[in-house]
Amino acid sequence: MIEAVIPSVIAIVTGAGVITNRIYARLLELDKRIDTVELSMAQAYVSKSDFKIVLDRVESHMIRIEDKLDTIVANGKCNNQPPPPSY
Repeated sequence: MIEAVIPSVIAIVTGAGVITNRIYARLLELDKRIDTVELSMAQAYVSKSDFKIVLDRVESHMIRIEDKLDTIVANGKCNNQPPPPSY
Protein backbone atom coordinates (compact mmCIF):
# COMPACT_ATOMS: atom_id res chain seq x y z
CA MET A 1 0.00 0.00 0.00
CA ILE A 2 2.71 2.49 0.96
CA GLU A 3 4.59 1.57 -2.22
CA ALA A 4 1.75 3.08 -4.28
CA VAL A 5 1.42 6.24 -2.19
CA ILE A 6 5.07 7.28 -2.27
CA PRO A 7 5.34 7.54 -6.10
CA SER A 8 2.02 9.39 -6.20
CA VAL A 9 3.22 11.95 -3.63
CA ILE A 10 6.52 12.36 -5.48
CA ALA A 11 4.62 12.89 -8.76
CA ILE A 12 2.31 15.48 -7.17
CA VAL A 13 5.21 17.38 -5.56
CA THR A 14 7.19 17.29 -8.83
CA GLY A 15 4.17 18.51 -10.83
CA ALA A 16 3.57 21.34 -8.37
CA GLY A 17 7.25 22.28 -8.62
CA VAL A 18 7.14 22.34 -12.42
CA ILE A 19 3.96 24.42 -12.49
CA THR A 20 5.39 26.85 -9.92
CA ASN A 21 8.60 27.16 -11.95
CA ARG A 22 6.67 27.92 -15.17
CA ILE A 23 4.48 30.49 -13.44
CA TYR A 24 7.57 32.16 -11.95
CA ALA A 25 9.27 32.23 -15.38
CA ARG A 26 6.22 33.85 -16.97
CA LEU A 27 6.00 36.42 -14.19
CA LEU A 28 9.69 37.23 -14.64
CA GLU A 29 9.20 37.68 -18.40
CA LEU A 30 6.17 39.89 -17.82
CA ASP A 31 8.12 41.97 -15.30
CA LYS A 32 10.89 42.53 -17.86
CA ARG A 33 8.36 43.61 -20.48
CA ILE A 34 6.74 46.05 -18.07
CA ASP A 35 10.16 47.48 -17.22
CA THR A 36 10.87 48.16 -20.90
CA VAL A 37 7.49 49.86 -21.33
CA GLU A 38 8.11 52.03 -18.27
CA LEU A 39 11.52 53.01 -19.59
CA SER A 40 10.19 53.94 -23.02
CA MET A 41 7.38 55.97 -21.45
CA ALA A 42 9.81 57.81 -19.22
CA GLN A 43 11.97 58.68 -22.22
CA ALA A 44 9.13 59.68 -24.56
CA TYR A 45 6.75 61.65 -22.36
CA VAL A 46 7.03 64.98 -20.58
CA SER A 47 6.00 65.53 -17.00
CA LYS A 48 2.94 67.63 -16.32
CA SER A 49 4.90 70.41 -14.60
CA ASP A 50 7.37 70.70 -17.48
CA PHE A 51 4.51 70.81 -19.97
CA LYS A 52 2.80 73.57 -17.99
CA ILE A 53 5.99 75.66 -17.96
CA VAL A 54 6.39 75.39 -21.73
CA LEU A 55 2.70 76.03 -22.32
CA ASP A 56 2.86 79.20 -20.19
CA ARG A 57 5.84 80.43 -22.22
CA VAL A 58 4.02 79.80 -25.51
CA GLU A 59 0.93 81.55 -24.20
CA SER A 60 2.93 84.61 -23.12
CA HIS A 61 4.52 84.82 -26.57
CA MET A 62 1.10 84.55 -28.21
CA ILE A 63 -0.21 87.38 -26.02
CA ARG A 64 2.74 89.55 -27.05
CA ILE A 65 2.03 88.82 -30.73
CA GLU A 66 -1.65 89.64 -30.27
CA ASP A 67 -0.76 92.94 -28.57
CA LYS A 68 1.57 93.86 -31.41
CA LEU A 69 -1.09 93.03 -33.99
CA ASP A 70 -3.65 95.09 -32.08
CA THR A 71 -1.23 98.03 -32.03
CA ILE A 72 -0.61 97.76 -35.77
CA VAL A 73 -4.32 97.65 -36.55
CA ALA A 74 -5.10 100.49 -34.13
CA ASN A 75 -2.45 102.75 -35.72
CA GLY A 76 -3.76 102.04 -39.22
CA LYS A 77 -0.52 100.57 -40.47
CA CYS A 78 -2.21 97.50 -41.88
CA ASN A 79 -1.95 97.43 -45.72
CA ASN A 80 -5.17 95.49 -46.19
CA GLN A 81 -7.31 98.16 -44.55
CA PRO A 82 -10.07 99.63 -46.66
CA PRO A 83 -9.68 103.35 -47.37
CA PRO A 84 -11.39 105.64 -44.88
CA PRO A 85 -14.85 106.77 -45.97
CA SER A 86 -14.96 110.15 -47.66
CA TYR A 87 -17.87 112.37 -46.68
